[in-house]
Amino acid sequence: MRHLYLIRHAKSSWDNPLLRDFERTLNSRGVETAPKMAQLLWKEGIKPDLIVTSPARRAMDTARFFGVQFGLIDDHFILEKNIYEASPTTILRIISQLPESAKTVLLFGHNPTFTEVANLFAGHDLIENIPTCGVVCLKSTAQQWNELHEGNTVIEKKWFPKLVL
Repeated sequence: MRHLYLIRHAKSSWDNPLLRDFERTLNSRGVETAPKMAQLLWKEGIKPDLIVTSPARRAMDTARFFGVQFGLIDDHFILEKNIYEASPTTILRIISQLPESAKTVLLFGHNPTFTEVANLFAGHDLIENIPTCGVVCLKSTAQQWNELHEGNTVIEKKWFPKLVL
């Protein structure tokens, strides 16, 4: 069994108009929400093997809160430059290249792509929008990451901050 958690970055700040989108930081709500969502997953008994994140500042900052909660740093923390501004096809390629030893992975990135990827496995229960710091868990019976497809992978659970905090 494999579990992939698609996690949209926490709420970011638009206060500094001179910052490029890539450099935007978390705002106060994002800084408050991210550790709470990390703690919620920890209390659910989730035990990730690996964190993979977009290198955009807001995604990395969100991922770090989760990394601290789960004690995952250095060898269990990967920056993946292709997540930023990725298409769903690119995200699926990144997933297909995850190390086979990692059975549970937290993947941090951006919308609209993460919502589109989640909906590839949603069946008739489409997600309108993964909100900031929202988490969607994909459960798969695939033996390898490159074998995930609609027939063996489903949305097992989702946690959206306004509904669970």
